[in-house]
Amino acid sequence: MTADLHEKTNRYESMLADALDEAVQAVPEETHLGHAAADCLEMAESYLDDGRHFKDTDDWVNALASFSYGYGWLDAGVRMGLFDIPDDSHLFTM
Repeated sequence: MTADLHEKTNRYESMLADALDEAVQAVPEETHLGHAAADCLEMAESYLDDGRHFKDTDDWVNALASFSYGYGWLDAGVRMGLFDIPDDSHLFTM
């Protein structure tokens, strides 16, 4: 069974938005790791905005790609310890 592009895109958009709400920076801002965390967060937020733009222009493939890339940036930051997440989160690959 193949996934429906619109359903999957909407699901990934929601997943990225929820993940951005859950992730809290875990490292001091004015350190090298703090700057790395800020970069990861900026990339995730930018990809969320880009994906929404693509969705608004009916470009569902690029919207899905943008949401996926944004989530990847944030998930990588969590795995590197740049962000804290709730213990019961189901959004990350910890």
